[in-house]
Amino acid sequence: MRRLVTRMAADLSDVSATLVARVSLWVDALIAMFPNMVVALVVVTVAWGLARVARRLVYAALGRLHTPHSVGALVSWLASMAVLAGGLMIALGILDLEKTATSLLAGAGIVGLALGFAFQDLAANFIAGVYLAVRFPFREGDLIETNDTLGIAERIRIRTTTIRTLEGQAVMIPNKEIFTTKLINYTDTGTRRVDLAVGVSYGDDLEKVRRVALDAARQVQGRDVTRDVELFYEAFGDSSINFTLRIWIPFRTQDDYLRARSDLVMRVKEAFDANDITIPFPIRTLDFGMKGGATLTEMSPRVVVDKDTRA
Repeated sequence: MRRLVTRMAADLSDVSATLVARVSLWVDALIAMFPNMVVALVVVTVAWGLARVARRLVYAALGRLHTPHSVGALVSWLASMAVLAGGLMIALGILDLEKTATSLLAGAGIVGLALGFAFQDLAANFIAGVYLAVRFPFREGDLIETNDTLGIAERIRIRTTTIRTLEGQAVMIPNKEIFTTKLINYTDTGTRRVDLAVGVSYGDDLEKVRRVALDAARQVQGRDVTRDVELFYEAFGDSSINFTLRIWIPFRTQDDYLRARSDLVMRVKEAFDANDITIPFPIRTLDFGMKGGATLTEMSPRVVVDKDTRA
């Protein structure tokens, strides 16, 4: 029993000595590395500050070049991350941890691959956001239509785009949905065509209708006078002969389109009234003389008899 106790005491003494020696080595190494740690901490702090300054400077410089906000935000963020990453690499080099940095980068690549599979939608939205920011098929303030939503592109972010509808609601659409579906940009060309469908009576002179309608359309305020006004007869309707009247306008906002269309309607109506041109109401003709049927005169006595019988 004494031997066992003596052996355990000796083992504990050896373990304690080994532990003290290891701790002493760690303390000595820490003391030796302390100046490098201070320098590395200073480098990281300076890099952090430079990253923030670089982000502001790059964003301001791109703003002076009239770069879209989304592009400026993305490029300035990448610039700040590059500065910060450079500072971290320098700090690791001061601490003689280059191999550790390499291992961390390799591990980050593997983790990034795993996260890419786990968050495919998020990654797809990010990539689509980068594409929209770099290629900018539309800019903030443009009137666009996508995913059954019509409105002003208010904010383009890396993951989503916010569209302010004409009714005032904010709709956030994932960038992947915008990237993979049809997109209409009404502001891109700076002009827009206004089409007005009209019908006139079968008894009106079509050549006169054409002349009066074109003259009225040419009087629309704000019309693009460099482009011709057009009129095309299209079909024989149930109660009218239908045509489309077309004008072009300089386009900046949806209000420009609505004002031009309203002015066109008012001028056409006024011109037609002044020239005795009729825009007919829907009319239905009832023909009681078709083969196999009965005339209206023959139907009248029968209706009277039926009423008397019910009475």
